[in-house]
Amino acid sequence: MRIWSLLRGDIRFQYKYGFYLLYLVFSILYISLIFSFPQAWREKAAILMIFTDPAAMGLYFMGAIVLFEKSERVLDSIAVSPVKTYEYMLSKLLSIGVISVIVGFSIGFFSHAVNMTARFLVGIFLCSCLFSAVGLLVAAKSVSLNDFIISTIPAELLINIPAIAWLFGWRPGWLLLHPGVCLMELCENGKYAFTAFIILVLWTLFFALIANRTVKSMFREIGGIKL
Repeated sequence: MRIWSLLRGDIRFQYKYGFYLLYLVFSILYISLIFSFPQAWREKAAILMIFTDPAAMGLYFMGAIVLFEKSERVLDSIAVSPVKTYEYMLSKLLSIGVISVIVGFSIGFFSHAVNMTARFLVGIFLCSCLFSAVGLLVAAKSVSLNDFIISTIPAELLINIPAIAWLFGWRPGWLLLHPGVCLMELCENGKYAFTAFIILVLWTLFFALIANRTVKSMFREIGGIKL
């Protein structure tokens, strides 16, 4: 299938340009930092680091990848190939999602600060896909790196602030509708974990569909694509 060829290509690209090395360095740094905290702080510190690094960093890595492909005119070739827009998008989301799960698992496992569950790992993957979809959406409409960074600031604030507020104790019930809060609830394996999982799935699908439509529009502007 084309999607597996695209996925292998994306993974090779990320390895070649040091994405895996960068994640390894950050993972070691974060795990070391967690052990420097008092025992009572470690769980919250680990969850916050997992949220901001393997999950949220997908937004910026996605932007960097798409802007690189624009500058190198890689998208021109893809746009006139038989590749479907959803295949292109899924390959990007899956490749970054895999790294995010590996790093999130490593931070949680080696720090001994987080209760490792299947929901926890699935939550990291879904949240990474959500962030990456937002990054793809913004990057598709951006003309430069500066434009991309400025455009992501509102998204970062909207996603991060409610999630951090939930982590540190501000927990009105309606806030559970927020995707970042859902990941926090899954990481803590809280009493609303199943509800949080369902909501996070719906948010991820929603943003993936929007990202797919944006990619279609981007490819049409470049020169057309077989849809």
